[in-house]
Amino acid sequence: MGVVTIMDLVTTIVILGAVIGGANGDAIVSGSVFCDRCKDGQLSLFDFPLTGIKVSIACPGQDGQLMVISEETTNWIGNYIMRFNGAPDMSGCRAQVSGDGQGCRAVAGPAQSLNLVFQMFDTEIYTVDHLISQSAQPMPNCPQSYSPLPKPVTPTLPPPTLVPQPPELPPLPQLPPMPPVPFLEASACPYRTWLMPEHECYWRVLTPDLKVALVFGPIAGQKYGNDITLRGSMLGRGDPYKTLLRESTTALLNSYNSIQFPYHPLDVVQRLNSALIGGSTRQVLMTALRFLWANSGNPGNVTCKFTTCK
Repeated sequence: MGVVTIMDLVTTIVILGAVIGGANGDAIVSGSVFCDRCKDGQLSLFDFPLTGIKVSIACPGQDGQLMVISEETTNWIGNYIMRFNGAPDMSGCRAQVSGDGQGCRAVAGPAQSLNLVFQMFDTEIYTVDHLISQSAQPMPNCPQSYSPLPKPVTPTLPPPTLVPQPPELPPLPQLPPMPPVPFLEASACPYRTWLMPEHECYWRVLTPDLKVALVFGPIAGQKYGNDITLRGSMLGRGDPYKTLLRESTTALLNSYNSIQFPYHPLDVVQRLNSALIGGSTRQVLMTALRFLWANSGNPGNVTCKFTTCK
């Protein structure tokens, strides 16, 4: 569990149980839709979320053929959420952009499977990898992919002429080891680890004194105030909204620190805003719990790769 204490999880689960109460059970599916302007099938800085795009969920019927069971439209930040009563097994279902991928003026991208990330109190939460709609042609600014150069042919050379060897140089002093590159390896660190003074050097992209309103946007600023900093946002406890902000900030830092973190930075910002806009304490807790799960190294039992800063 790392430095995330059992009490943190128990507190969150108890609050979650109180909110869910005597619900009969639901399956919740959420995800985002982006315009893939580079047509590379990946989320990049050039891509943007699509508003008003229809997303359909299709599940296998009795004959094994996929059948659309629900359809939803993305909100203003490209997110969609669907709810199914009775918590049905949706492991074989797929999500896809419906129609012609309007908003990107091209066809929709490939369908994506549903990933079960949480199951408790007869409630199941599924997430979907980013759905995309691709432009007809990639934008001109996109990075070019190069084909590998042909292997050069080595000409046959005459035998080398022996020449006197220079005297052997004394050994060079040992260079200090290269600093760790956490961006390339899987790493997930809980909020307590980020707050430790000996780990301050890992605040590379975001600094502790940045304002929450600047990083997460005006909706977060309206909810939490314009003066709270990222460091201050990680001190909140005992309240669902404070827990959401703490785990969102931690997830955002982890997403910048490791390319293998489950959430993209833009995805973290969107999910926080989506929870705040929804106005539901249950949705706030669900989003906070998902971030807490990822910040604790799940799935895959990922550890925190921090070392003491020098």
